[in-house]
Amino acid sequence: MRVCQGLLLLLLAVLPARAQDAPAQKEMQDEKSKLKYLLYLPPGYEKASEPLPLIVFLHGRGETGDDLKKVKIHGPPKVVEKKKDFPFIVVSPQAPQPRWRPAEVIALIDGVCDKYKVDKDRIYLTGLSMGGFGTWATAAVYPDRFAAIAPICGGGDPRTAEKLKGLPIWVFHGAKDSAVPPARSEAMVKALKEAGHEVKYTLYPDAGHDSWTVTYDNPELYKWFLEHKRRSK
Repeated sequence: MRVCQGLLLLLLAVLPARAQDAPAQKEMQDEKSKLKYLLYLPPGYEKASEPLPLIVFLHGRGETGDDLKKVKIHGPPKVVEKKKDFPFIVVSPQAPQPRWRPAEVIALIDGVCDKYKVDKDRIYLTGLSMGGFGTWATAAVYPDRFAAIAPICGGGDPRTAEKLKGLPIWVFHGAKDSAVPPARSEAMVKALKEAGHEVKYTLYPDAGHDSWTVTYDNPELYKWFLEHKRRSK
């Protein structure tokens, strides 16, 4: 009897550890866009009766390629590896080439929405560096697909400001960024304001190119996302 009790105690000690060590994200490939991506589903997803908000994260140039583990280095896919009660579905694609193509990003989102319980009125797009450029570019072509966007240390085409009017945007950059000068973000912020659009802009005075770690570690970003739903057409 004591042996059985000992085995039971051992199993109870081991099983939670194994569950905790289970990967937070699955490696997937989308049939429409052909992009490989990491998928995180929040706790209780299977029992959820309502669709859930989705964050789409676009990585930087350094994570380009064919190894999805590289995508976990920064941003939301890094966050959910530690914080496994994150309340969003998180999709983190990997670009095979060093650029993001808006049509492929949207095809991926369509594929994810077809398969999973996504609230289409609460889809949030964010990215860093190359992914920041990709965030601006994708939102400019498909502004009605997103509830809010958060481009980090990127840049866009100021001529697209009119298309982005009405879309909640929070821009982040490091004042000492020598890889992508903050002037790239500031040009977009200026164009949006001149178009009559309110936009949030956070410039970190002491940050270089890595303005994303502090941003994605800040719970205020995710609270801000959830304050917004997709605008009516």
